[in-house]
Amino acid sequence: MKKNGESSYSRFLSGDKYALDELIRDYKDGLIFYLYSIVGDIHKAEDFAIDTFIKLYTDRPVFRGKSAFRTWLYTIGRNIACDNMRKMKLTEIPLENAYGLSEAASLEKEYIKDEDKIVLHRNMQKLRPEYRQVLYLMYIEGFDHAETADIMKKSGKQVRDLLYRAKNALKKELEKEGFVYEEL
Repeated sequence: MKKNGESSYSRFLSGDKYALDELIRDYKDGLIFYLYSIVGDIHKAEDFAIDTFIKLYTDRPVFRGKSAFRTWLYTIGRNIACDNMRKMKLTEIPLENAYGLSEAASLEKEYIKDEDKIVLHRNMQKLRPEYRQVLYLMYIEGFDHAETADIMKKSGKQVRDLLYRAKNALKKELEKEGFVYEEL
């Protein structure tokens, strides 16, 4: 079933009290993991995700439809996280353990994939925060270049360049360990 955040948000603005529950159910986990890639603390990421939904509830910002609803929501969350992090004078720290377990045909394949993810996470921690963010948004969350650019407040060319450099940096880190990740 495809999520339709725009429809749910519109219903919420029209007075449907259950529509916000739908938004939270559909977007909470992805938003938390994205925010975690920025702040590096799952508890803070959860708090910032809650703050994002509270902002929707209290401020009722206007969704103008210039991007996908999810892009708009993640941008609000990113702004809240960055504002709070600036206030706390903390820096961005590594993304780790944000992936869910993949389903595999056998336990052996699942184990190998999990081991690969551990290596990938460990090496992602070594990358610049912007590199971690662009990789997370594009490959974990499945945002396209334009949506990623909107969320990160960059141009499409900047995102393409950043993604290229991030993939190369990650490959170099992986190669240092003698590992080649198939999806890069």
